Amino acid sequence: MKRETQDKKYRYEEVQHRMMRMVARAVYRPGERVPSIRELSRSMGVSLNTVKQAYLLLEDQRIIESRPQSGYYVRPRGFDLPRQPAFSGSELSPALVPSARICSQILSHAGDPGMVPFGAAIPAEECIPSAKLSAIMSGQCRRLLHESTAYAMPPGHARLRVQIARRLTLAGCDMDPDEILITSGACEAVFLALRILCRPGDTLAIGSPVYFNFLDMFRELSLKILEIPSSPETGICLDTLEKTLVSQKPSACLVISNFNNPLGVSLSDEKKEKMVRILARHGVPLVEDDINGDLSFSNVRPSVARAWDKKGEVLLCGSFSKTLAPGYRVGWLAAGRFREQAFRLKMMVSLASASPTQLAVAEFLHSGGYEHHLRHIRRIYAKKTAAMADAIHRHFPAETRITKPEGGFTLWVEMPESLDSILLYEKAMAEGISIAPGFLFSTTPHFRHYVRLNAAAWSDRNAWAVETLGKMARTLMDSS
Repeated sequence: MKRETQDKKYRYEEVQHRMMRMVARAVYRPGERVPSIRELSRSMGVSLNTVKQAYLLLEDQRIIESRPQSGYYVRPRGFDLPRQPAFSGSELSPALVPSARICSQILSHAGDPGMVPFGAAIPAEECIPSAKLSAIMSGQCRRLLHESTAYAMPPGHARLRVQIARRLTLAGCDMDPDEILITSGACEAVFLALRILCRPGDTLAIGSPVYFNFLDMFRELSLKILEIPSSPETGICLDTLEKTLVSQKPSACLVISNFNNPLGVSLSDEKKEKMVRILARHGVPLVEDDINGDLSFSNVRPSVARAWDKKGEVLLCGSFSKTLAPGYRVGWLAAGRFREQAFRLKMMVSLASASPTQLAVAEFLHSGGYEHHLRHIRRIYAKKTAAMADAIHRHFPAETRITKPEGGFTLWVEMPESLDSILLYEKAMAEGISIAPGFLFSTTPHFRHYVRLNAAAWSDRNAWAVETLGKMARTLMDSS
């Protein structure tokens, strides 16, 4: 009996050490799925329990991690998170947004085949079900000749709104489909929400750093902004937000609640509920952007802050641009008690969103294909994000810090303070690499040594670009 126990011990240690060697030799790289317990049991000729024990040890050693309903994956390396800058009192005063022409350059590079598109946060080509969507759209346009060519006047096609309402139950929301307004992407949804809530010269509170295209939007709307510092680990600082609500009286607050762009962080349920309570207490409506909510690496769809709204003052924005097809421009706005204003404003701004794409997305969701598609692309983005983070860790200066997103596909990278990300941007452009320098994400000077990188564009073919960026960063450091 003692010999059998000893043999069993040796067997699970043999499995453990074999997997450690394979990870060390990059047979399985960070973010990649390792064999399932059953697969490894068969290939090594050992019991399921032996593999389970080996995988438990590997989890304890933080070499692999379990993802619910997905399997075991090689853990990303242990990087330090970017630091949360200490904002001074003067920076928590309303500020105008300066012009930044670089934003339009970065977005235009997304479609340039001669550029490595690490700058714009666009989905990977292999994660867009182009052929299936095209076939669905063709079928819907043949079957629904009139609906496909007629205006889908606000609030948009009913079948799509019903499907969106059903999906929102996964995020903790019981939504009336008649409240949902179909928009041309999430940016239009946010634009409409801000036009409803704010007037030129008004103040908007935002979590900082924030998606750079939003800053351009705020400038065009003539809004002043209050940047509330956000942590890469826990999100927006609610204590600072509440103090600011008392002293500054903003007209609205904008927060990217799940897999924030650029930080990648999601607010906990407790924090979402507390934020809604704080804003309600001060009579400040919330514009909630949930564009990345469906891209959780764990396959568990996070809640939205709207789930705790009792007064209809959370205007929830979403889109299928990151998960299905950016070119379809299918987004939506659930505007709560501002619903009728949203419908009227949509009609004034763009009349109606395209009918064929609404019909195609509605059918894709109705058929059940969307959930299967999400499981597939979540695995891909988890793998890409971990692989790019690992490459940054290997090639960038030693003091570099990287976020650890649990969804989405953007990485927020803090480089040594002596590095200017604008200089890195210019050098990278000359080599055919597009990146997003950190100064674009704030009106403050705190993020000049940061960059945001689009991990969706990561591939073995583009690995050279991260190595090149690392060499450039080290050269700039040496010359500073």
